[in-house]
Amino acid sequence: MNRERWLGICKQFMGKAKVRWGTLTGDPFAIDAGVRDQLLGKIQEQRGAAKEEADRQLTDFMKRNRNWSDLSRW
Repeated sequence: MNRERWLGICKQFMGKAKVRWGTLTGDPFAIDAGVRDQLLGKIQEQRGAAKEEADRQLTDFMKRNRNWSDLSRW
């Protein structure tokens, strides 16, 4: 397992912790930050991409699919 994949797993764990903390405190911004960290970590783990590359890929995805979060509510 290379370093980037390991960092991706760690980022997913930290994202889950942020989501839990946001749920506990009722902070929607912490929850959103945690979900974003989980997505970045998943990209980093699966593709072995560097942090900057994973962030760029997620940003590009969110620009192309502006209401992707609305689709999850269905």
